[in-house]
Amino acid sequence: MPCRWPHAQGGRSAGAARELEEQLRILRELEGHPSVRVGEHAHLRELIRRLEDPSVRDAASGDEHLTDSVRLAVERFEISHPAVAATLQSIGLALANMGI
Repeated sequence: MPCRWPHAQGGRSAGAARELEEQLRILRELEGHPSVRVGEHAHLRELIRRLEDPSVRDAASGDEHLTDSVRLAVERFEISHPAVAATLQSIGLALANMGI
């Protein structure tokens, strides 16, 4: 599913939006890896859903800002799944470059 970020209209933001889409593609692949536990799958799927459609707000996340969710996910996965954490860091950077 392509991202639906209103910030991705041109210039630097457009490049960041393309980077975000690429990192989401990688994250989807990593999310399906057998070493990722069931609860982690659910967490990543929900985060991916929020990243793909920023208008979606989940009751579980409450008012938590999307960038905070990404940062917390980096911390959650940095030991057990360094590739997932690195991809999430790239997503956080893309969001920052989009001004989010």
